[in-house]
Amino acid sequence: MGINKLIFLITMTLSFLFTCTANADETCLSPYMAKIIGHEDFVYVWTLGAEGLGDSSDKLVTIDVRPDSKTYGMVIHTVSVSGRNEAHHGDFTDDRRYFWAGGLDTSQIFIFDMYSDPAKPRLVKTINDFVKRSGGVVGPHTFYALPGRMLITGLSNDTDLGGRTGLVEYSNEGDYVTTHWLPTADNTRGAIIEKLADGYGYDVRVLPRRNVMLTSSFTGWSNYMTEFEKVVQDPDAMKRFGQTMVVWDFHARKPKKVLHVPGAPLEIRFAWGPSQDYAFTSTALTAKIWLIYADDKNEWWAKPVADIGDPSNPPLPVDISISADSRYLWVNSFMDGKVRLFDVSDPFHPKQVYEKVIGSHVNMVSQSWDGKRLYFTSSLLSKWDKKARQTSSSLRHTTGMERNS
Repeated sequence: MGINKLIFLITMTLSFLFTCTANADETCLSPYMAKIIGHEDFVYVWTLGAEGLGDSSDKLVTIDVRPDSKTYGMVIHTVSVSGRNEAHHGDFTDDRRYFWAGGLDTSQIFIFDMYSDPAKPRLVKTINDFVKRSGGVVGPHTFYALPGRMLITGLSNDTDLGGRTGLVEYSNEGDYVTTHWLPTADNTRGAIIEKLADGYGYDVRVLPRRNVMLTSSFTGWSNYMTEFEKVVQDPDAMKRFGQTMVVWDFHARKPKKVLHVPGAPLEIRFAWGPSQDYAFTSTALTAKIWLIYADDKNEWWAKPVADIGDPSNPPLPVDISISADSRYLWVNSFMDGKVRLFDVSDPFHPKQVYEKVIGSHVNMVSQSWDGKRLYFTSSLLSKWDKKARQTSSSLRHTTGMERNS
């Protein structure tokens, strides 16, 4: 169900807070994915291996969340991949038969059979030549289901290990198809540049009825595989964070416009109403919610619309989840371990209506299919966990992204 990150943390019942009438999948999932409604049976968590814990390897973990089960809330199965790869994200193919998961350090991709026995997934294929086959893309991040294909965003490249990267397509069977490099100042690939084109990548989402694809941007291997305190204390490293989002012609896979969104825009979530031509993202380093929207001439723009916590002491927002009725937006922040809920019924003027401390290093948030539960996971990056809080003051003084742009 799209729980894409690391160690399972906590669930909470939301019926006391609001009622969501839609019975639908988690809204971060691809619209091309086969739909499932009702209560989820299992949560799959792609966990980061830690030295000295078990076999120290990354694992796909199955948690039983069937309310009447004797093993409710327990880990009932694990699959080790025999190594530490900086496990990060994963997701299903469009037919839900297979789960793809990647490692940001080794760039290996692991494909699990979920269909044969959903309670006991098994590893059926490992792709260890992703960098070579893609033409130099490093750090497979988002796995996004397309009809018969998996679209994968990269975070880096094998030339300078910086943030310039591309989108890579594979068949559902695990065969390489093609690579689409993100536009840069040196090669705009036909895109209109609003202010700059850094070529950085992170997340991807598609709005099929408008033939629009959006990508966001983070940072390269040289930063995300370096200790957090070293990154925030290095002025040059702090300049190597993404400041752009790209609007694509989805069918042609052609970039049309590069939007200026300073501060490392991360997860992208489209509203799903039939006339809602907009998406949200949050910027990690400047702690803002941004609205990406189309005007009446079908021109796409980006606008900051709300602060997340106190921007002078950035809480480092890391994940967002929009409700199925597009009324609410959940925002997780890594530094303070909080989730905040924003009323986004007026997308240009979000209002925070709730917040709760979930726990240290909270990262991902995913809503249940019936809209009544949230699942949270912890940990961001192995080199950033634990010590991040100790360097919050350094982060506060080095996040002038507008000044650096």
